[in-house]
Amino acid sequence: MTNFPDLIYGYHRFRKKHWEIQRERWKELKEGQDPKVMIIACSDSRVDPTRIFDTNPGETFVVRNVAALVPPFETTPGQHGVSSALEFAVQVLNVDEIVIMGHGSCGGCAAALSEGMKGMPPGKGGFIAEWITMLDDAREKVAANHSDLNTPAARLAMEHEGVRTSLANLRTFPCIKEKEAQKSLRLIGTWFAIAEGTLHVLDEKSDTFCVVE
Repeated sequence: MTNFPDLIYGYHRFRKKHWEIQRERWKELKEGQDPKVMIIACSDSRVDPTRIFDTNPGETFVVRNVAALVPPFETTPGQHGVSSALEFAVQVLNVDEIVIMGHGSCGGCAAALSEGMKGMPPGKGGFIAEWITMLDDAREKVAANHSDLNTPAARLAMEHEGVRTSLANLRTFPCIKEKEAQKSLRLIGTWFAIAEGTLHVLDEKSDTFCVVE
């Protein structure tokens, strides 16, 4: 089990290997960043997008949260973490693509499907419960097609619907909708199978997830 001393050992390995090899790259990054891809992924420890996509420093602008969710655009006051990151990526960094990455065995999607955290107070599950209300409509779609929500098929359907939900919410942002219409921004939905190590990409024309060969 990893703890902080293990992280320090990892840091030393990073210094000796990765940093030393890419020292010039790190010097360039000191002057600024210019990633072309934004990735919105789950906070789950098993699905690190920089590992899965094997990217170099500075190549991807990453946001991670429970279930890789994007909230819909809104103008009410508040501390909008995902929205502010989207705004920065699209309006300041001018990324070319935004990738949503869902995954198998997602705890956030499972909680939304079971509704087991509904009514819990903040700090004891309430924050999660409120966050995953974004998946309420997705849950209704899954429930309409699956009589038993405890099956692997229902959980997979929920994880796929989570990706579709985030893509739909991305398109509620005026700046994203405009850039996508101008073809200067591309939105991509993906789902990662943990045990198999395979990536599936959503074909929005057929509305199906296809494994990357």
